[in-house]
Amino acid sequence: QVQLVESGGGLVQPGGSLRLSCAASGSILGIYTMGWYRQAPGKQRELVAFITSGGSTNYADSVKGRFTISRDNAKNTVQLQMNSLKPEDTAIYYCNAMPPIGSWGQGTQVTVSS
Repeated sequence: QVQLVESGGGLVQPGGSLRLSCAASGSILGIYTMGWYRQAPGKQRELVAFITSGGSTNYADSVKGRFTISRDNAKNTVQLQMNSLKPEDTAIYYCNAMPPIGSWGQGTQVTVSS
């Protein structure tokens, strides 16, 4: 079973930056389109960005121009660079294939607050 481990979250002030990383067991990252998702308190989980196996990317309108998704197939990792963070970006962030497969990881908490 594929395991996904997210890291890199934390508390940051508005306008700050964070870089999230996702490590996967097995070689799924080189095969699947991978996405970063987030779930804010009281809201449904949403897709914020995805990257295809060929490197094409797509972003939710709410993060376009601020977030950048990338992947390193050799290291089996996917990253999410988040700049110009806003309080509304506060959520637990998860990675998974797009569409999702298997179980979700624990996620990593991102809190944007002054």
